[in-house]
Amino acid sequence: MTKKKILVVDDEPSISMLIEFNLKLVGFEVHCVHDGEAVFNAIHSFRPDLIVLDLMLPKMDGIQVCRALRERNNLVPIIMLTAMQDLSDKIAGLDNGADDYMTKPFSPQELISRIQAILRRIQTLPSSTEEAPLTIGQIVLAPEGREVTVRGELIELTPKEFDLLLFLCKHRGRVLSRQQLLHGVWDYHFLGDTRIVDVHISHLRDKIEHNARTPEYIVTIRNIGYKLVEPAVKESFA
Repeated sequence: MTKKKILVVDDEPSISMLIEFNLKLVGFEVHCVHDGEAVFNAIHSFRPDLIVLDLMLPKMDGIQVCRALRERNNLVPIIMLTAMQDLSDKIAGLDNGADDYMTKPFSPQELISRIQAILRRIQTLPSSTEEAPLTIGQIVLAPEGREVTVRGELIELTPKEFDLLLFLCKHRGRVLSRQQLLHGVWDYHFLGDTRIVDVHISHLRDKIEHNARTPEYIVTIRNIGYKLVEPAVKESFA
């Protein structure tokens, strides 16, 4: 079996070595770079399946790297590492395309679990005989090719945004709590702020809703979570 490739981007040698050592122990191929600008050459030469990206980097910080990759339609999954305790820094990473984040200091085993969870979801692509395209209103979601069209237009989603929309589609009409979404989409019991769900929901609304401020598909259920509905039968929630 071909080893999955992980690109580690951190300017602290001790952190890079710790991550590299533990990832190699469980069978990953690992390449390390130490500044933001080096990521782009590594993307082409190493072709990683996932990036572990520190927030604070020389030359180009993690937020800038995330933004640049997503603007180039590079959808490689990204786990952001941050020493910052401020929630706004974590949200900034998610806002610019990160799929997940971890706060330093962190457990290498927890990082491995999150990497495996993300890769497992990407690898588990149903065949067309197992799962037909899902349609809700003017949204058509094709699990086999991981493609989404809205009003006939192909929409670029990150891997995590696609997983979230697929999960919502499979549970259409059902109220889902943030914890249910974390467990169902991120594939682990998230020990931290559930704003990670809110940020990804916000991104989805920007991409699939006609007006993200008055969503027709993904409605908020106050103090609980979210529900995906058919626009024609949208309910009103104060």
